[in-house]
Formats: sequence, structure tokens, C-alpha cells
Amino acid sequence: MTSYDVAIIGSGPGGYVCAIRCAQLGMKTAIIEKYSTLGGTCLNVGCIPSKALLDSSHHYEDAVKHFEEHGIDIPGEIKVNLKQMIARKQAVVDQTTGGIDFLMNKNNIDVYHGLGSFKDATHVNIKKEDGETETIEAKNIVIATGSKPANLPFIELDKERVITSTEALKLKEIPKHLIIIGGGVIGLELGQVYKRLGAEVTVVEYMDRIIPTMDAGLSKELTKVFKKQKFNINVSHQVKSVERNGDEVIVKADNKKGEEITFTGDYCLVSVGRKPFTDGLKAEAAGVKIDNRGRVEVNKHLQTNVSNIYAIGDVVQGAMLAHKAEEEGTFVAEVMAGQKPHIDYNLIPGVVYTWPEVASVGQTEEQLKEAGVEYKTGQFPMRALGRSRASMDTDGFVKILADKSTDEILGVHMIGARCADLIAEAVVAMEFRASAEDVSRMSHAHPTYTEAIKEAALAATDDRALHI
Repeated sequence: MTSYDVAIIGSGPGGYVCAIRCAQLGMKTAIIEKYSTLGGTCLNVGCIPSKALLDSSHHYEDAVKHFEEHGIDIPGEIKVNLKQMIARKQAVVDQTTGGIDFLMNKNNIDVYHGLGSFKDATHVNIKKEDGETETIEAKNIVIATGSKPANLPFIELDKERVITSTEALKLKEIPKHLIIIGGGVIGLELGQVYKRLGAEVTVVEYMDRIIPTMDAGLSKELTKVFKKQKFNINVSHQVKSVERNGDEVIVKADNKKGEEITFTGDYCLVSVGRKPFTDGLKAEAAGVKIDNRGRVEVNKHLQTNVSNIYAIGDVVQGAMLAHKAEEEGTFVAEVMAGQKPHIDYNLIPGVVYTWPEVASVGQTEEQLKEAGVEYKTGQFPMRALGRSRASMDTDGFVKILADKSTDEILGVHMIGARCADLIAEAVVAMEFRASAEDVSRMSHAHPTYTEAIKEAALAATDDRALHI
């Protein structure tokens, strides 16, 4: 039986990053993955493939709608080759997962393919595809088994017409009418892919706004942009039934007045969040506690009730984000090595990769009001930037929330071109507890989208934005 300092169950962003950091710290490391490729949901059926399709569909939309204005004439009809688009997406996935194989080899990490389950607190059984089981021993074990798409109890997912995000990434045709249940990140991103390619898209959301966990100002602006893009947005609608009839899907929901509304389409994407995945883990064999929401219980060191077993990522409490899992993977490796790392969960940014992109870090206005914190606001519209006008990306704004008395930045919320990248400036500023004035006095290259952050900081400092 092979023995390790640490064995990690699951090879998503949390698991593989944890493995690399453990190896860097001198631990003999093993990683266990039930699928044939490494990378977990994110690399295989999540973050990476969805961004590939978002980029491809964005190119198509630009060619059809915007090239002529830029002085680019393309003779003949511009057509979508969905098969090639899906093939390119898969090539991106294959290259990326292959990169994880390279990193495992480079760091001398042993990779086991098979379903990992606890035999006891220091032994893991690995059931391989051929039915054989191998057992390894580890002083420490990290649970990094991730999550899977959630569902509503009355919906039967046939994975053909009533689908999850996994199936939406590999459709063989462009839907005529795609109904999306859930107005969160995943549903909106995939909805925009197929909207650009010619589908009618209807979003049905239970809450009173889309992206309901983000700042309300972002929800309002994205709704405005999506309606301009001819999305059908239905908020405050409670779905009560989804039925398939041949190639047709009928969704019934009650609106906020209690009236029954019927939506009919050819595909229905169920995008109501994700839930922790521990199927087959046999956590009970090691004595590890799971809470009533299916999450592995951990303390502030991400340690379970069994002292040598840790858990990270989507399988524990907190935002289900790849970069949050990566931070936790590094954190746990360093804890096991006797170091004293730190994660500030308030500074884990959230991003929606629609266009315009939406990004946020820190506290929302709603949270500050609820906590009774006195704050000031600085907001700057993207349309006032020369860079935005040059690229014809004028939707959106940057909003900075700062403490009324100290001027410390408490939250940054933005919607616009490249906000997924811009938010990192806000994270750095808040990590070093910068004031709005600190950011306003930093030189920002001109013309860039980042100037909106400087201008919003000027507005928050003393209502003195320069270009509006």
C-alpha cells in the first residue's frame, strides 16, 4: 500500500491547486479524480467552456451587427457553424485539462483515476473504471469534491430538452426559444450565448431581480441592457411545473399577482444554482460530519471534526467560485505545513461574464444599509470614457462605496466592458485598506476602461469626478 503525506479527493481548481501547493511545501502528494480528465466542473463543464462559447458568440454578434459601422464589409451571408463552435470549445477544454496533467507531472504528484471514498480516517479506497479497487494511505486528506447543478423537486431533467448547464454547453442545434429557469450567473451567461446565435431567450426568476445576490444597481443596469438586447425577463415568478411534449417544453409559473403564466419553448435550461457533491464519498466511514445542506462541516482552518481531514471549495460553506476554492486549497496546504495563512472572504470577487461584464467585491449598498453603516457613494458611467466610445462599449458604470467618516473603500460594483479584469484593482485596493482618495490620486493610463475606477473614486471622495 502506498503512503502519502496528503491525499486530495477531487481535482477541480481547489483540489489541483491544493495538490501543487502541498508538493511545493515538500509533501508527498496524491490526487484522486473520478473522471478521465482533471480540472473538475470548472475546466470541463463550467468556467472554461462557457467562456469559450461566450467569446465565439460575441465574435459572431460583432460580425453581424457592428462590423459595418466599423467600416468592415463582409460579402454574402454570415452563418453560425455551431458544430465548429462546440469543437473549438472542446479544444480549449482539452488544452486546459492537459495543462493540469503537465502541472501534476512537473510537481511529482501521483494521479489516481477512480471514485475516491473513505475506508477510514487515514485510508482512501479508489474504485477504478475496470471495477478494481486500490487503497492508499495518507496522514492528511482533503475533500475537494465540488458541486453539481441543483434542481427543483418537481422538474424531471431528461438532459435532452430539459437540461442543465452541462448539456447547454454541447447542444447540437441553436434553440428556437430557450426558457431559462433562474436569473443567476450561469443561466444569464448561457442565455446570452444562444441569444447572440439567434435564439429567443426567456428568463424566469423567483426573486424580484436578476443576479439577486449582487448590488441592486448592477441588477437594474443589466436588466436594462438585456431588455435592449431583446431578452424576455420575468422576475417575481415562481415556477410550478415543467413538462415536455415531444420537442416542446411547457413551463408554468405564478407571477407576483398569483396569476398563472405559461411559457412554451423547445429547450428549458434549469439554472437554479448548485449543490455540494459528496455522493460515494462515504464520509461517515471516517466520521466526518455533513450538515443538513449537504456541506462538509469545517472550522476556520477548513478542518473537519476529524483533525487530519480538511475540506475546501464548493463542498463547504461560502460562495461557489473557482477562485475561492483555489484560495482555500492554498490555505489548507499551508495550514498542514504549520504556516498561518489568511483568507478575507469579504474580498473574494464575484463576476458575471455576460457582455457587458458584471463584477463586484466587498459590501453591497443593501448590506451596508442593513448593518447600519454610514457610507458615501461615487459612481461614474462608462459612456463618459473615451475608451468606451472608441470600442462602442458604452453601457454600464463603476460604483465605489466608502466609509462616510474614514473614506475607506467598503465595496466596488461595476458593469461594463472588461469588468471581470478591472475588479482586480478594487480587490488590491481593499486588501490594503485604501481610501477612495488613495485610488483617486493614482495615475490611470489614458484611454483605458480603468479610468472609470479613478473617476468613481473621485466622485466618492468629494463628488469631484472630472469627466462628467
